Amino acid sequence: MLCKPSQILFNVNTTTIFSLLLGLLFAIAPQSTRAVEPIHALLITGGCCHDYDEQKKILTEGISARANVTWDILHEGGSVKTGAGRDHRMSIYDKADWAKGYDVVVHDECFGDVSNAMFVEHIAQAHFEGVPAVMIHCAIHSYRHTTTDEWRKALGVSSFYHDPARMFEVNNIKPEHPVMKGFPALWKDPAPDELYRMAKIWPNCTPLAKTIATNSTPDTTCIWVNTYGKARVFGTTLGHANKTVSTDIYLDLVTRGLLWACGKLDDDGKPAPGYGKE
Repeated sequence: MLCKPSQILFNVNTTTIFSLLLGLLFAIAPQSTRAVEPIHALLITGGCCHDYDEQKKILTEGISARANVTWDILHEGGSVKTGAGRDHRMSIYDKADWAKGYDVVVHDECFGDVSNAMFVEHIAQAHFEGVPAVMIHCAIHSYRHTTTDEWRKALGVSSFYHDPARMFEVNNIKPEHPVMKGFPALWKDPAPDELYRMAKIWPNCTPLAKTIATNSTPDTTCIWVNTYGKARVFGTTLGHANKTVSTDIYLDLVTRGLLWACGKLDDDGKPAPGYGKE
């Protein structure tokens, strides 16, 4: 049976309108109701002086319990338990496009004696081109003997020594910043930690917290955010001991820092829709 032209027109129009309405509803639906791809993170860790065997588990599991993040972990060069040198060159950095496929790289390595300038600049270049970074504790002292400043610019700070591990308090100097929302006004690190002394704060770096000065020691920046080329960078020197790393305050902080670096943190310090864990 042949359809009349009016019937054909009606069928086409209703189908088109229905499709348009579906598209409109999807467009205005809250993002939290849609499936989003998790943040694909790479943790680079290993080296001397820290319990990376445990801390890699604490960090990755703790962050994934708070945010929509999946992980690849590269642990080379040993740890305080297995013994390690300071001159190990992580194998992934030999690749031309070593950070390809990752939404963020978390640097928690401890290789202060790696000094080849071209090698270090190659590490930094991936971030300069736009890969976000999270810099934790000994990453700040890694590559510190090199002649190039590119790693220091990527960090946002230059540091070459630290105080002996001791107890101290941290002062939240930017409570309005999304990364510091939920961080106490004053926080006492629960374990002896190392105060990394800052020789320079680079122009694109914004300090977020400092240690409390004492009669014998001045304050020093210990939490910050930075912009390096196209990349956002979050950094903290805190995190020497497992007891510090495993606290809710610390894991909440690093999670917010990671989300901020990826552009997935709201102004109120909450994960963007689809990136939190209820």
